[in-house]
Amino acid sequence: MDKEITVARIAKGKGPFYNVQLSEGEDLRVSEDILVRYRLLKGQEISEQTIEEIRKSGGYDYGLQMAMNYLSYQLRTEKEIRTYLKDKEIQRDDRDKIVNKLKELTLIDDLIYGESYVRTQVRISDKGPQTITQQLKLKGLKPEQIEQALSLYPKEAQIEIAHRTAEKSLKKIHGKSQKETLQKVRQTLMQKGFSSDIISIAMEMLEFEKDEEEEYAVLVQQADKLWRRHARLEASKRNQKIKQSLFQKGYSFDDIQRYLDEKEVSDD
Repeated sequence: MDKEITVARIAKGKGPFYNVQLSEGEDLRVSEDILVRYRLLKGQEISEQTIEEIRKSGGYDYGLQMAMNYLSYQLRTEKEIRTYLKDKEIQRDDRDKIVNKLKELTLIDDLIYGESYVRTQVRISDKGPQTITQQLKLKGLKPEQIEQALSLYPKEAQIEIAHRTAEKSLKKIHGKSQKETLQKVRQTLMQKGFSSDIISIAMEMLEFEKDEEEEYAVLVQQADKLWRRHARLEASKRNQKIKQSLFQKGYSFDDIQRYLDEKEVSDD
């Protein structure tokens, strides 16, 4: 015969849950549905079998309510829901049941999530398809779902966003050679996740006119620093180091030699 246990106290908990304290000291966290279903009242005697049923139902009900609340703020992927429920210490079987229930209610749909995510990123961000793909992978979407979602990011939009990003990047770069400046813009687009084809098109659209005198003025600033850094070296070694450093930064050999010639004259 089952041992009878008494409901010692029932108190309202957080959200739509109640805390049911049993005479033996255990606390059960239950939903209002379970409270009504088992007609739980203070002083009521219940069997261990009933308590075990309530425990099993309680985990599912609690987890479902928590998941619904988690979904109320924004769309979530199946992976995000499973991770959230695991963090809330919901058992594996209950997590599976909850996810299936949310799918039945169409509250979880990874494809819909992916399409919404892509539309948002195209509208508000400067991310390319490769970066978006990586982010959707981390959120648990399957390759075919990602591919279908990315159909909402056509080539024309990629070119427009890449071009806009390149222009913004260009305005932030100062004191560099033309070659180094364009390399940095290209690197920015690569880091944003655009393909080489899109980057090439965006770079061709970039309005960037080389100002010979301005470029030489920047060269002089950088070369003067190098000259001071290597001042203790003999002339040939000093000049060689300056040439190597400036050439790597994208300055022309003629401009570098011009600087060295002018420097030699001014130092005489």
